[in-house]
Amino acid sequence: MQQKDILSRDIKPAGEGWVWITSMGLTVGLTMIVFLLGMILYNGLEVFWPKPVVRLELKAGSSAGLNSAPAFGGEIIKTQEKAVQALAADPAKAGLTPQREYQLFVGNKDIYGFGYKFIDNAEIAAETRPTDIVVAERLEYGNAIFIPKEFKLADGSTVTAADAAFGPTFDRLVKEGNERRATIRKIERDQIGDINRELEEMRLQRRAIENKGPTVSLADQRKLADFVTTTAELQARYERLAAQARELRALQSANRIVYTTMDGSERTLASGDLIDYYYPNRLSFGNKAGIFAHRFWKFLVDEPREANTEGGIFPAIFGTFVMTLLMSIAVTPFGVLAAIYLREYAKQGLFVRSVRIAVNNLAGVPSIVFGVFGLGFFVYLVGGTIDKLFYSLSLPTPTFGTGGVLWAALTLALMTVPVVIVATEEALAAVSRGTREGSLACGASKWQTIQRIVLPASLPGILTGLILAMARGAGEVAPLMLVGVVKLAPTLPLDTIAPFIHLERKFMHLGFHIYDLGFQSPDSEAAKPMVFATTFLLILLVVCLNLGAILIRNHLRKKYRTATF
Repeated sequence: MQQKDILSRDIKPAGEGWVWITSMGLTVGLTMIVFLLGMILYNGLEVFWPKPVVRLELKAGSSAGLNSAPAFGGEIIKTQEKAVQALAADPAKAGLTPQREYQLFVGNKDIYGFGYKFIDNAEIAAETRPTDIVVAERLEYGNAIFIPKEFKLADGSTVTAADAAFGPTFDRLVKEGNERRATIRKIERDQIGDINRELEEMRLQRRAIENKGPTVSLADQRKLADFVTTTAELQARYERLAAQARELRALQSANRIVYTTMDGSERTLASGDLIDYYYPNRLSFGNKAGIFAHRFWKFLVDEPREANTEGGIFPAIFGTFVMTLLMSIAVTPFGVLAAIYLREYAKQGLFVRSVRIAVNNLAGVPSIVFGVFGLGFFVYLVGGTIDKLFYSLSLPTPTFGTGGVLWAALTLALMTVPVVIVATEEALAAVSRGTREGSLACGASKWQTIQRIVLPASLPGILTGLILAMARGAGEVAPLMLVGVVKLAPTLPLDTIAPFIHLERKFMHLGFHIYDLGFQSPDSEAAKPMVFATTFLLILLVVCLNLGAILIRNHLRKKYRTATF
């Protein structure tokens, strides 16, 4: 008995070492994920935090300044060490020594031709942070960093920076400029856009009448005469609105601000080009937090500017959400019906096994292949056929025969349908045989059993497959480049214009927006912060979509908890 106890103490459970190895692997994986998300979060949110602006006095003979200017400055973006060749009297002691350098965001891209500059610490004589420096957000050329001197108003008066009225005047002019810009946008996009749509509809109706042949009925003659009258009225309205927009644009340039840059040169800028401004070296922590929140909100709701390196990304957020939602609506019924047939109705044999192998292999096909298929089948074949049957008057300009959000959603639905099929089959198989037999014993048919017993109990598993499909589809970029995504979409797939849902329109996507900023942007330094910010929002959008599906899944799992026993 004592010998058995000794042996039992010496014997260790088999595989205990592998438990530690697998736990270490899980820990490493989780650490990498947390580090990656933390890096994206920090670099993405740091873009919106206002930074102080420094003015650097340069040493005599320094080459860091512009046009031999004695000073330079901007926001310090990065500080780093670089190796430089040290000079010494003894050549044996010469070598590489570390030297600090600063990367500055200098702004004023319209003046300098660049937005960022490196300056060696050895060329700096002094560093100050003047409180009268302004950082102003503009419509073009990015932010401007300057010291305001005076305002030259449209009535001929001048308000200098030393006047007490300078600050209120600055606020008033920026606010008036934003209001006029919104009015111009409403005139050009909404009112003039409505006129253009009416003219296009009349053009198509006129073309339909002309296609009937040389003989025109009396009713068609009246329509043509009405078209001429209506066209003249619309053209007159267009001219009035265009003249109103021109007047507002002239007012945008009427008031000008005179300022000096860090290097001492004097410039002028129309107040109507300014969107917002602040004094970076006067901000308290609360002021910085307010500017951070305001910038982040504007980033969410504004449209992009300056080759997508400025402004917001609302069209990309909206386009990604709509496309993912349409993809989910398309993939769910096809995947569920296919899984029901394979699991419940199909005779298990060589054919069904071949189909399952094909479905599993389909999940490993590169996404760009689905994009090529979507371009050839959905866009050219299906879309081209729809144009010939229903939109022939608009040809040769395609309506559905070109990339759009509908074809993008269907292409990604085909790409993710294997995930839904496999997850649904597993969920159906998890429903116990006793539950099915109990339903059949009560007189229910096979379809009634599937509809009322099996499917409700399988919904949590089906939603798991849908969550995986949404996560993959929302981040795909390669197939979308062929079937509908664009760099900048002037209109959204959903709006207040009938029929309200425009599935033929091209759209913006967060994944493609990241690719465009990272690899196609003319200013890589300016695009780098936006890449992290957009990546953060893409992850946040996917998490929100998946979280919604997970909450629904958990609710259904609790509701049908006893259905699988």
